[in-house]
Amino acid sequence: MVRVSLAALIAASLLTAAETDSTSSDWATFRGPNRDNLSPDKSLLKEWKETPKLLWTGEDCGIGYSSVSVAGPRIFTMGDNDGKAHVIALDRKTGKKLWKTAIGGECRQKNKDWRGSRSTPTVDGSLVYSVGPQGDLVALKVEDGSVAWKKNFKTDFGGTHGSWEYSESPLVDGDNLLATPGGKDATIVCLDKKTGNLVWKSSIGGQAGYSSIVIGNAGNVKQYVTLLAGGTVGVDAKTGKLLWQYSKLSPNTANIPTPIVKGDQVFTLAGYGKAAALLTLSKKDDGTFDVKEEYYNTAMKNKHGGAVIVGDLVFADTDSNGQVYCAKWKTGEVLDSWKKKTTKGRGSASLTYADGHLYIRYTNGVMSLVPATADGYKEVGSFQIPPSGRSSWAHPVVIDGKLFIREDDKLYCHDLKAN
Repeated sequence: MVRVSLAALIAASLLTAAETDSTSSDWATFRGPNRDNLSPDKSLLKEWKETPKLLWTGEDCGIGYSSVSVAGPRIFTMGDNDGKAHVIALDRKTGKKLWKTAIGGECRQKNKDWRGSRSTPTVDGSLVYSVGPQGDLVALKVEDGSVAWKKNFKTDFGGTHGSWEYSESPLVDGDNLLATPGGKDATIVCLDKKTGNLVWKSSIGGQAGYSSIVIGNAGNVKQYVTLLAGGTVGVDAKTGKLLWQYSKLSPNTANIPTPIVKGDQVFTLAGYGKAAALLTLSKKDDGTFDVKEEYYNTAMKNKHGGAVIVGDLVFADTDSNGQVYCAKWKTGEVLDSWKKKTTKGRGSASLTYADGHLYIRYTNGVMSLVPATADGYKEVGSFQIPPSGRSSWAHPVVIDGKLFIREDDKLYCHDLKAN
C-alpha cells in the first residue's frame, strides 16, 4: 500500500495548476488566446455614467507601450528604465509589483514618444516569454522572474529590423515558441519552448515587421501567418516552408497590425497611407497556396491600433487619425453610418471588444465605450486616463470583469462588472 502525505498531494496539485493552460478568465498573450482581441467576458457595464471604479494602480512599470498579459494570480508587462528593458510581474488582485527582471537593452529612439518596450509578454504554464527592443528573447519563471533560457535575434539568428527596433509578442503553440528575428536565414524561427533550442527556421528574407504571429489552417494545412516588412506571409507550421506571400502592403514606413485569420481567408492591414486587404488562400498541387485579393481598400488602412472583427463587421482606426471606421469585412464596404461621430478622443485609436461593445483608447488618453453595431459611432461613456505626458498607445485589455490600461509607468485596473 502506497502512502502519500497530504502535503505532498497539495504540492503536486499546486504544481499541476501552475503548469496548466490558461482559463477563460485569463488573457495570457497579446490580443488574447486567439489573437483577435475578442474577450469572452459577459455581464459588463452597458454604459459609463461615471468613470468605472478604479480597483488599483500598479506602479514602477517603466517606459513603454506594452499591453498586459493576465494569467493565474499574476499580470505581466514590459517597460524600460535605467538603460534596460524589463519584464514586470504584478499581483492580479492588488497591482503590487512582485518582481522585475532586466532582459537586455532599452529602446533607443531619439523621439521621446517612440521610446519604450512594446512587446507584450506571453504566459504559458510556469514560464513567461517576451522580446526586448534589441531582440532579447527570454523565457522567465513566472514565480520569481529568474531566467530559464535566453536568445538574441541578432547574434543567434542574424536578425534585422526596421527603424523602431523589435515590437513582436512571441507566440506559444504546443511545445513550440514562434518569433520573428527577420533577416536572410532565420526570418521566422520555431524554438522548443522549454529549452530555446531551434526546431526550424524559415529563410524568407527581409526585415521583421512589428506584427505578431497568428495561427491559420487554410486548406487544412496548419500555418503561421504574420506581417513582415516585406508583406504578409504564411509558413508551414511543421517545417517553416514558405507557403504564400502577399507584398502589396510593402514597401512601407512600418507594418504593424496583427493579421486576422478566418478559415481560408486572411484580413491584413497596414497604415502610413496603405490599406486593408482580404485574401483568399487556395492550396495548389505542390502544397503552396494561390493568393486571391478580394479587395484592397485604402479607406481601411490602420497604423498600429489594430482591428477587431465582430460578426460580419470589422472595426479599426483610419490610419491614426482617430476616426474609427466600421466596414463589412467580407466585401470591404465602409459604412457611412460611422463617418459622423462626436468624441473627445484624438489621435491613433487602439481597440478591443467585449460583451457587445468596443473599448477604444485614443492617443490623448480618452477611453471610450461604444456599441459594436452598424448603427453608428455612439459613445455610451468615456473618461480621461491620467496623462503620463506621452502618447497613450498601449492596447487596452478587458478580461475577468476588469479593464486594464497601461499608461507608461502605471497600470490601471477598473471594475467593469454590471453589479
